[in-house]
Amino acid sequence: MAGIGFELRRILRRESFVNLLGAYGLAGIISSGPWVLSVLGVMIIGVLSFALEANQGFVVQFLVSVTYLMAFSLILSGVFQHVFTRWVADRLYESKRNLILPNLMGVIWVSTAASFMLGVVAAIWFMPGTSYLYRLLMLANFVVLCNLWPVTIFLSSMKSYRRIVVVFALGYLVAIVASVQLRDFGIEGFLLGLLLGHSLLFFSFFYTIIRQYPGTTLIRFDFTRRAQIFPTLIFTGLLFNAAVWADKLIFWFVPEASEPIIGLLRASIIYDIPIFLAYLSIIPGMAVFLVRMETDFSEAYDRFYNAVREGDTLERINRFRDDMVLVARNGIYEIIKVQGMTVIILFLWGEEILSALGISTLYLPLFHIFLIAVAMQLILLAIQNVLFYLDARGINLILCALFLGTNIVFTLITIELGAAFYGYGYAAATLVSALVGLALLSRKFDELEYETFMLQGR
Repeated sequence: MAGIGFELRRILRRESFVNLLGAYGLAGIISSGPWVLSVLGVMIIGVLSFALEANQGFVVQFLVSVTYLMAFSLILSGVFQHVFTRWVADRLYESKRNLILPNLMGVIWVSTAASFMLGVVAAIWFMPGTSYLYRLLMLANFVVLCNLWPVTIFLSSMKSYRRIVVVFALGYLVAIVASVQLRDFGIEGFLLGLLLGHSLLFFSFFYTIIRQYPGTTLIRFDFTRRAQIFPTLIFTGLLFNAAVWADKLIFWFVPEASEPIIGLLRASIIYDIPIFLAYLSIIPGMAVFLVRMETDFSEAYDRFYNAVREGDTLERINRFRDDMVLVARNGIYEIIKVQGMTVIILFLWGEEILSALGISTLYLPLFHIFLIAVAMQLILLAIQNVLFYLDARGINLILCALFLGTNIVFTLITIELGAAFYGYGYAAATLVSALVGLALLSRKFDELEYETFMLQGR
């Protein structure tokens, strides 16, 4: 994430309120773009379609179909999320930029093949009674999304951030306009509009990557070599994304909490609406998360490890270590503070917000629970980010497995307890994972000097 960190530091050096807002706005869009903005864009399509009196049945089927596309594309692309990011960082450190584009092509080919095969199976077995065009568009959208998520990891190493923000806005604008204009063609029209928007995003980002990372060969698969990757990162990305969606998937397929929508795809109206609204509240916290982690903590981290590598005095190394710990704690505290303020504001205005969106205020109790839950998930993300800096891959894998396991178990328990307990399983899972993460991070900092010098001696 060094690239975005350099850009944010450059903006913040200008020391004006406008530049401060610009830095946080840029950070919010970049950090939230891959999934929160997708949710926002799809919700806007639904709201506009209802306002323009489109067939409500088609709109609901479209929203549910896209939710499944998002869920399974994020889970599948999680296989590449961390492991390929680390591979790219290592190649940049080795000054082998010419290998990045060919290996990105390799990732795209692997992702395309895997998503196509899984998509074909899903189209055959899970979409009975639907048109062939619907199945084809679902398959196309799934393949494009599975390729779009890995491409967005290059956002952290590019310097044309304003261009990226503009492309994000343009891509979702195209998706919204095209979907609304094609609404008379039913769910197929909505899916075609979404496909146009996401395809524009993918090819625009890919074009930018080609310009910044020219390669000497067309395609390579160096990222599959065991000596160049860390398998724990494969499972970390997969398990975390699976954990995020585990409670939703359970609610979708428990008959008493869901209903059939199209084919074998089901939805839990009581659960889905408030949680996706709550996810939008994470944008302010994500902005603070990115700014603090990629400016203050990144600088403190570099000072400490540069001192270790250059053989600085023990006194200065200890001071830099203490500074890094303090910056990490203050960064997490600031994230808690900003997200806490966001949660309080939405608690106070939640009823008015739901009414303005035309959503029943009966969703308000669940909305409140999910606001707290997504705030805990953001804290967990911040903890994991610090652990990634410290190369604590095993701890991160443990946290992802814990998050997945507790989310499944607690969600099943709350379903058994009844509707009054819906949402508490997900909230409890994020709380337990965040608390364990804080404890493990604290222990990691306590052992940091010992581990650092032991590794130096190997």
